Amino acid sequence: MSEDKSELLRSLSIDRSMDQDSPARTGPGGLVVAGLVVASLLGGSAVGWFLKPTPKPKTIVVESTQSTSKSAAPVGGLTASGYVVARTRATVAAEVTGRVVQVLVEEGQVIKAGQVLAILDGSLATVDAASSKARAVSAQAALESARLQYAQAQKDLVRYETLAKTGYVSESNVQAVRLKTTVARAQEDLSRAQLVAAQSDANRSQVQLGKYEIRAPFSGVVIDKAAQPGEIISPLSAGGGFTRTGICTIVDMDSLEIEVDVNEAYIGRVAEGQKVEAVLDAFPDTVLPAHVIAKIPTASRDKATVRVRIGFDSKDVRVLPEMAVKVTFLDSKT
Repeated sequence: MSEDKSELLRSLSIDRSMDQDSPARTGPGGLVVAGLVVASLLGGSAVGWFLKPTPKPKTIVVESTQSTSKSAAPVGGLTASGYVVARTRATVAAEVTGRVVQVLVEEGQVIKAGQVLAILDGSLATVDAASSKARAVSAQAALESARLQYAQAQKDLVRYETLAKTGYVSESNVQAVRLKTTVARAQEDLSRAQLVAAQSDANRSQVQLGKYEIRAPFSGVVIDKAAQPGEIISPLSAGGGFTRTGICTIVDMDSLEIEVDVNEAYIGRVAEGQKVEAVLDAFPDTVLPAHVIAKIPTASRDKATVRVRIGFDSKDVRVLPEMAVKVTFLDSKT
């Protein structure tokens, strides 16, 4: 029995002297052992592959620059876009309803304050003014008559009182003259009040007649002519589309300035009196010096902007209302 075990162990041993690559020298037992070894290695690898711990996923942190770009100031200074506006601008209209007789201005014409722009048909107003003036003259004459009557009544009263002391005139006659004097004085006061009323009516009629001459409220340039001779002008536009409400539009070129909307995130960089460089889209090669006039103390909820008024340091004839412009706010160190 022991010999059989020894023989079996010798059969399982590997002869190193034999060529391993030669299948002729490999016995059946060697093939079995080699297969077992290979199978065990493969099995161990498979078990190790399934049993190894799963690595934790790596978290990649991506830094967002969106908020930074909103709060960071633009490179090269704060810039904004806007338009040239006129602080003094008016569409001159009539205060009364009337037919246009003459229009004395044209687009582009320079006018002075008080200059007549147009004349309306004021025939009825002229008649009313003449009638009021005549009533004032009549009231003046009535006052002069009442004044003379009162003066005469005073003289009569003095004479009657003197005669009454000597007994030539009775006391009843003196009382009658005294009453006449009182009435004359009241008539003079009434005539004076009527004269004041008549003169007031005459002045009102004259002012009303003056409204048929439409005058310029300030000096400037006519940029739009809306009415023509023969058209009806009314302040209420009661006639619909056939009735004009204005004669022309006037702009004071000395009041031109810039209005821009600045993002409220950057409004802290804008201050009154701050230097500004303005460039008109019409003249991109020309830089116009300007300064901040004021920040309007309210923000736009829809656009999240604050309006800023900017004034030109000097007048330039090339600057016109409603021109597009870009501005750059200069820092104090610039």
